[in-house]
Amino acid sequence: MGALSRGSYLSSAGLLLLLCGSALCKAARGDAQPDAAPSGSGTLPHFLQEPEDGYIVKNNPVKLRCRAAPALQIFFKCNGEWVHQNEHASQEHKDLNTGLKVREVMINVSRQQVEEFHGPEDYWCLCVAWSHLGTSKSRKATVRIAYLRKNFEQDPQGKEVPINMMIVLHCRPPEGVPIAEVEWLKNDELLSSLTDDNIDTRADHNLIINEARLSDSGNYTCMANNIVSKRRSATAAVIVFVNGGWSLWTDWSPCNVPCGRGVQKRSRTCTNPAPLNGGAFCEGMSVQKITCNALCPVDGGWEEWSEWAVCNTQCEKQRQRACTSPPPRHQGRSCQGNSEETENCTEGLCTQNRKLRHDVKPQSMDSSNDVALYSGLCAGIIAVAILVVVVMLYRKNHSEYGVDVIDSSALTGGFQSFNFKNTRQGNPLLLNSSVPPDLTSGRSFRTPLCFHDAANKDLFDPLPDIKVKVQSSFPLDSNQDYSDTEERHKKGLLALNGPLSAGKQLRASEVFGPTGGRLVLPDSGVSLLVPRGAVAENESCEMFMVINDGEASVETLEGCEILLGPEVMYGPPGLDLSVPLALTIAHCAEPDPENWSVSLKRKTQDSKWEEVMSVEEESTSCYCLLDCGSVHLLLDQPGSYALVGEPLTQNAVKRLKLAVFGGLEAMSYILRVYCVDDTPHAFQGVVSAEMSRGGQLLEEPKTLPFLANTFSLQVSIQDVPQFLWSIKPFTTCQEFSFRSVWFSSRQHCAFSLQRFSPNTSQLSCKISVRQVKGHEQILQVYTAVTQTMKEPPPPPPADGLSLGPRGLQHPPLHPTEDLQHLRHGRGLEAAR
Repeated sequence: MGALSRGSYLSSAGLLLLLCGSALCKAARGDAQPDAAPSGSGTLPHFLQEPEDGYIVKNNPVKLRCRAAPALQIFFKCNGEWVHQNEHASQEHKDLNTGLKVREVMINVSRQQVEEFHGPEDYWCLCVAWSHLGTSKSRKATVRIAYLRKNFEQDPQGKEVPINMMIVLHCRPPEGVPIAEVEWLKNDELLSSLTDDNIDTRADHNLIINEARLSDSGNYTCMANNIVSKRRSATAAVIVFVNGGWSLWTDWSPCNVPCGRGVQKRSRTCTNPAPLNGGAFCEGMSVQKITCNALCPVDGGWEEWSEWAVCNTQCEKQRQRACTSPPPRHQGRSCQGNSEETENCTEGLCTQNRKLRHDVKPQSMDSSNDVALYSGLCAGIIAVAILVVVVMLYRKNHSEYGVDVIDSSALTGGFQSFNFKNTRQGNPLLLNSSVPPDLTSGRSFRTPLCFHDAANKDLFDPLPDIKVKVQSSFPLDSNQDYSDTEERHKKGLLALNGPLSAGKQLRASEVFGPTGGRLVLPDSGVSLLVPRGAVAENESCEMFMVINDGEASVETLEGCEILLGPEVMYGPPGLDLSVPLALTIAHCAEPDPENWSVSLKRKTQDSKWEEVMSVEEESTSCYCLLDCGSVHLLLDQPGSYALVGEPLTQNAVKRLKLAVFGGLEAMSYILRVYCVDDTPHAFQGVVSAEMSRGGQLLEEPKTLPFLANTFSLQVSIQDVPQFLWSIKPFTTCQEFSFRSVWFSSRQHCAFSLQRFSPNTSQLSCKISVRQVKGHEQILQVYTAVTQTMKEPPPPPPADGLSLGPRGLQHPPLHPTEDLQHLRHGRGLEAAR
C-alpha cells in the first residue's frame, strides 16, 4: 500500500459523489429494497476495534486498525482530511451469531507523513463508519515519532554520609517519547525495593536509602529506557563512613618497677567502633598514667639452730631452725638450705641389749619375713587357679558364635564394646554371614563408635582362639610392582576419569608381631590398628602407611564429589592377615545423611578409583563407622583409600579451620589468613609452612561451617588504627570463589600494613571471615610488633632438626609445641 500524502485526501463533497451510486446513497434517499437491508439495519454502527496510539521507531510505519458492525463502509480521517480509499486495506464478513456485516480497515502512517505535518496538536487519525441509519466516529489515535535524548536532565551526585543517615540520590532522565522509565544500578547490579525494605526507588525517579549501612557503599547509576533505547547516567560514588568511638578502659597495668615509686598505665582504643571509610577519629587521650608504690621484696633469713634433741631409738639426734628472721615477704626469696639436721649420737656404735647394732638379728624380723613369704606363695597359687577357670569359661561361652565371628574388641582395641546376641542374624560384624546384616536399627551416623586414646594402657584385648574368614570383592595382585604404584600415586589422587591431585608423601612404617600394635602418622589424624593375632605366631610383618598431600576434587555426571580427608595407603601389597585391620582417617564434614552422600573409594590396579561402599549401605568387604570428626574402617585388603562426599542439599557443611599468622617483612607487617580443611593433617601443613618463614600465630584457630550454597567466602580486615597504620585502598576485603574453597583443602590471603612511625609497636585489628548468606567468624589480632623486629627466626635446618628455645633439638616439635612457639613470638622470647 502506498504512503499517504496531503493530495490523496478527498473533500467531503467528493466523497459523497464517490458514494452516490452505491447502496449507501440509495439508503440515504430511501430507495433501498426492504429485503436488501440486513437484520441489524435498525442500529447505528458500533466499533469492535478502535485505532490505538502508536509510536514510529526509526523508520518503521505505524499500522492503525478499525473494525465496526453493522458497517457498509469505513474510512480513516487524519488531521481533519479523508484518507484516499486506495490507501485503505479493507475486508468484510458476516457475523454468524448476529447476522450483521462486519467491516475491518487498516492504514499505514509513515515517518515522513508525521514529520511533514505541522499543526497545533499531534498527528491524529480516527475512523468513520456508515450504516443505513447514519455514521459513527471512533476515538482519536495519535501517532508520534519515538526518541530518547542522550543527556540526562540531572545526573546523580556522589555523597559521603554517616552510618544510619538517609541517602537521597536525584535523577532526571533524558527527554524522550514515550517518557523514559528509570531503574537504579549498584555496582552494575539491578536494585529493587521489593527485596530490600530499606531502599525506595519509586519516588519520582529518585533513589532513597532510609538508613545507610556499610554495605550500601558503592557506585550507583541511573538507567533510563523506553522503546527506542537505553541511557546510563554518570556514576555516583556513595561512601558510608563510621566515626570512631572509644572502647572501655583496660585494667591498670602492674607497677612498672619491682620496688619503690613507679607508674601504672591503662589504655583504650578507638575501636568501638573503629573509624571506617574516612570517619572521624576519637577525640581525647588513649592512655592514662598514675603513680604507684611497689612494696620491695624481703628475702627470708634463718633463725639460730635449736639445741640437739635427746638421742632416739635409732641412735640419732636432731635439731631444727625456722626461716623467720625475717620471713620472706612481697615475693622475696625463701631461705636456702635445710631446716633440719640429723647426726648419729654414738659415732656409729649404737648398741641394743649391750651388743653392737650390726651384730643383732632380731627374732621377730625373721619370723615376720617367713610369714610374708608363705602368704605370698598361697595367694599366687589361688590367683593362678582362678585365672585358669576364667579362661576355660571364656572359651566355652565364645565357642557358640561359630568360626566366622570377629571379636570387636580384638579388632579395634579402642572401639566401644558391643552386646552380642546368641544368634548370628543381624550382627554387623559377621563378614561371611548368610543373612545380610540389619543396620536399620542403628545407622552409623546416629550411633557413632569412636576410637579412644589408649596410649597409656593395653591396646589389645585377648583374641578368641578362632579362625576368621574374610571376604573381599577387591582382590589385589600380589605380583603388582609397588614402585609403579607409588609413581602413579604421585601423579593422581581420586581420579575417576583421570588424575586429580599430586603432592608430597608422609610415610611411616613399623614391624608387627603376633601381639599387634598401632601405627600412627603424627599430627595427621590417621592411624592403623593391627589387632592381636592378625600376624601368625613366631612371625613378623613390616607394614607401612602413606599420606599423599595434595588438592583433589571429583566431578562426575551424577554430581560433584570432594575429598573429606587425606588419601591414605597402607601395605605392603599382597598382605594376608587373619583378621581385618582398623584404619582411622580424620575428615572435615558434618555428617548428616539428609545433606551428604558419603562413600569410601579405593584405587584399582589401573590407578582408577571405584566405590567400595556407601556409609549408609552394607558391604561384605569392609565395615565403616563415621562420627563427627573421623571415619573408622575395618579393611582386609591393603591399598589406597579415600573418604569422598557429595552434597545432596545446600545445607551440606564442610568445616574450615581459620588461623591468622603475622610477620614483619621490610617495613610492612603482613597478616596471612588461612582457610583450610578442619583436619589435623591440613592444619599441620600450615603450621610447618609458617614456622619455616618465621610467622607467628596471632589468635587461637577457629572453625567456620562452610555451606554448599555456591556463595563465595569473604575475608576482610577491620578496626585497623588509621592513625598508626595504613593499608592500600580497596585491599581491605578479599574474596574466594565458592569453587576455590569447596574443592580445595587450603586457601590463604594476605593483608599488608604500613606503619606511619617506626616507633609503632602495637597492632590491634579484627579479621572477619564470612560466607555470603552463611556463617561468620571473627579473629581478634593484638600483637607487639617490636618483638618480631628484634630477632627474626632462622629457617629450619635441612636435616629435619627443629630450632627450639634452646637451639637445635631432635625430634621435631609436637604440633601443640609448634603453636606455642608461633603464638605471639613466645618462642623467641624464651630463646632470649
